[in-house]
Amino acid sequence: MYYTNREMQAVSIARLIHDDQIAVVGTGLPLIGASIAKRLFAPTCHLIVESGIMDCNPKEVPTSVADCRLMANGSVLWDQYRYFGFQTNSMRYENIDLLAFIGGAQIDPYGNVNSTCIGDYHQPKTRFTGSGGANGIATFFNTVIMMQHEKRRFVKSVDYLTSPGWIDGPDGRKKSGLPSNRGPQAVVTDLGIMKFDDQTKRMYVDQYYPGVSLDQIIENTGFDIDVSRARQADPPSRQVIELIRTEVDPHKVFIKY
Repeated sequence: MYYTNREMQAVSIARLIHDDQIAVVGTGLPLIGASIAKRLFAPTCHLIVESGIMDCNPKEVPTSVADCRLMANGSVLWDQYRYFGFQTNSMRYENIDLLAFIGGAQIDPYGNVNSTCIGDYHQPKTRFTGSGGANGIATFFNTVIMMQHEKRRFVKSVDYLTSPGWIDGPDGRKKSGLPSNRGPQAVVTDLGIMKFDDQTKRMYVDQYYPGVSLDQIIENTGFDIDVSRARQADPPSRQVIELIRTEVDPHKVFIKY
């Protein structure tokens, strides 16, 4: 193939961002995907980062959300508390399309994410960095979750619920006191794209990448997953791969090939 699996993931992220949407992006693949979207797929989207830089359009890939290269083409640099204020008050903006990207160590069929620990919280096998801003993002924004597709990560029940998904079904968020009109929209992995059923809010396979089989996805998922609606994803164009390699990440900071 003329592209790598990681480039396919970045392009999949870019395709999920739409014009006029506000997208909260973090370091790594989300920033690569958002940069692609801004250049090719959704030029009128608005990218914001947790450090408080609003409506950014970096010409060179930053290494973190605090990298000064994000500021060069941003509309405004807010104090960070203003970003958190925007986040917690986002429910007032019913007419604004908000999307954010998070990751984690485990995910369950309803999009609940664990980025805190493996095993018992008080005596964990592994302790991770925890929520950061992910819990607030998952509470107030629609989210796209990024995860390596492995059975140990796609589990029936997360060991610790760090960032809420649909909890346990269609009424889960409402019963938990969370905004019921916000929640996970998609999961982008190294094998494909999962989405959530409108009625049950349970994860299903929406797309699988060229060269990946549905059996691979089933074998690497630790719960029963519906593949009846799955279709093969369109491969990225040579134009977008050239853009990644020559403009978005020419120094291979996040994408090696």
